[in-house]
Amino acid sequence: MSKPIPLLEQIGKEGRVWADLCEEYGVDNPDPPWGITLESTCEVLNEGACALPVLERRDEEDDLVEDHYKHIPHPERQLLALAHSMILRGVITEEDLAQQMKVIETRLNAV
Repeated sequence: MSKPIPLLEQIGKEGRVWADLCEEYGVDNPDPPWGITLESTCEVLNEGACALPVLERRDEEDDLVEDHYKHIPHPERQLLALAHSMILRGVITEEDLAQQMKVIETRLNAV
């Protein structure tokens, strides 16, 4: 079992899921707009088995969901599991992820 990552635990507890946003804003599309980016990121990390080979990622995702994210619906739990794996491997730090989230939040709130 891997250790919890505080930022991801906070997101899991306080974050909003796509289904709720669809209902709130009257969106009919069941697929989140960031879903393609999530899948693409997984593919890029698997390219040439460089950072996160696909079978390893899937096994790790299953373990992380069971240990940390089973209360979160798909695809959000897949996103959190991928972020967890990337942090564990040093692809990104928790601090870098938090900073990027602030940049995105600022951009979204500026509109």
